[in-house]
Amino acid sequence: MLHLRPMDAGAFTRFLARAVPEYAAEKVRSGQWSPGEAQARSEREFRELLPQGPDTPDNVLYILHDPHEDADVGVLWYALQRTALATTAFIYEVEVFEPYRRRGYATQAFTLLETDAAARGATRIGLHVFGHNTAARALYEKLGYHATNINMRKDLR
Repeated sequence: MLHLRPMDAGAFTRFLARAVPEYAAEKVRSGQWSPGEAQARSEREFRELLPQGPDTPDNVLYILHDPHEDADVGVLWYALQRTALATTAFIYEVEVFEPYRRRGYATQAFTLLETDAAARGATRIGLHVFGHNTAARALYEKLGYHATNINMRKDLR
């Protein structure tokens, strides 16, 4: 069974080393950023979202750990966003590392997330998924998530 382990400073540094360039690449792939600006913009967004690193208020960062494998198999980051309507646990990152994919870890992570977020007062969970990430979209739909708004684009050149 998967465990959620709070991300310490060392794990946070390793997380940023992976997540910042991956996010930049996804923004380029989706046509939102140019390759020349992507890395700097990604770094800026992460700095703005997590100014105090893993200790940023209302942000929850975990290592996904499988004690049976004695391995860290992924990461989870969500933020609590409070409005008059609801308290949303907004998922910024859920990643199962490549060697551990297709073993059910993502589904376990979402189950643990639901319990963890509810214990922190969340009444719903939200996330963003890139349109080209069909595998993630299929997983989220299987887990009961639905689209709340869709941005579309048509390139003219």
